[in-house]
Amino acid sequence: MNNSPIQKFEFRGKLFLVKRDDLLHPDFSGNKARKFYYYFKYLQKNKIKKIISYGSNQSNAMYSLSVLAKMFNIELDYYVKYISPNLKSNPIGNYKYTLLNKTNIIEDEEMIEKLKNNEITFDKDILLIKEGGANKEAEMGIKILADELNEYSDYNIFLPSGTGVTSLYLQKHFKGEVFTCSCVGDDEYLIKQWNELENDYHPTIIKKYKKFRFGKLYKENYQIWLELKQAGIEFDLLYDAIGWQVVMNNLDILGKNIIYIHQGGLKGNESMIQRYQEKFSF
Repeated sequence: MNNSPIQKFEFRGKLFLVKRDDLLHPDFSGNKARKFYYYFKYLQKNKIKKIISYGSNQSNAMYSLSVLAKMFNIELDYYVKYISPNLKSNPIGNYKYTLLNKTNIIEDEEMIEKLKNNEITFDKDILLIKEGGANKEAEMGIKILADELNEYSDYNIFLPSGTGVTSLYLQKHFKGEVFTCSCVGDDEYLIKQWNELENDYHPTIIKKYKKFRFGKLYKENYQIWLELKQAGIEFDLLYDAIGWQVVMNNLDILGKNIIYIHQGGLKGNESMIQRYQEKFSF
């Protein structure tokens, strides 16, 4: 895995450093490349005929797994709860690019529950990967990220969290302090996710100024995303738009020296931008 660059980035008169994990690889990048690095190494040494996973129909993880499966010429079955007729007839975003990688995207909510509850036993040549890569195997790639950052231990690191796996293992291996905010559930959900993996090494959670419902469109999220893009870097609309608002509202907590982790997910912007433009007529 290549060492991603660190870029100076001025935003609203404040100078930040941005760890550009979105530039790791044209197709296999961001936090998903870090979380799935273990499987990249595993597939080099083990004969697997199929990968099975599950999640949303616009998941960044879905697309990253489709790239991984394509790299090794392995079949991927990805289970989702629902695909709208409009999305089926007009593929866009991660759904579109995952289909182009020949992934089998299957609507089956019952199967998802069985996979979540470990109710199915698979042969050794079938690899099950939990939703979003939220498991201990993610530590390998995230430790590499922390090692790349440890020369900046006098900086505080910030990144928004979904399941919180990246922030957790970053804090475990980074010599400085890691800050995050919850984007999928509330802060209690984030702590619960951490405790399922580690009882220690929890990052510092910064509370959001308001509750954001995951996936819902908020005008201020689009506005700060557009402002960031105009400042020189395109970020993710789902997580980073919330993350940067938390950063700018809490500069006193984060301190003078801040590294923001760019976790990729830009292919997902395609569908998000369309939704924002349809709702707010931007």
